[in-house]
Amino acid sequence: MPSSHSATVSALTVAIGFQEGFGGSVFAAALILSCIVMYDATGVRLHAGRQAEVLNQIVYELPAEHPLAESRPLRELLGHTPAQVIIPHIA
Repeated sequence: MPSSHSATVSALTVAIGFQEGFGGSVFAAALILSCIVMYDATGVRLHAGRQAEVLNQIVYELPAEHPLAESRPLRELLGHTPAQVIIPHIA
């Protein structure tokens, strides 16, 4: 699934650029916000999802009598691949 968050902040950044000018400080702040959101989508959240996948596998392999054996699985689909973040901007 494409990243709707990165598409939204990119659209906001471009709209601010057209409205306020691409050389203004408001555009610069929006651009920095866009970069942070896209970095979070591809980096931090993607790797947190991969960690959740490994942790779920560890818990699944625990013996039934272990206190954590019945714990609820962690969400694994948290982030996006770089292609999922970039593609909405090209289309």
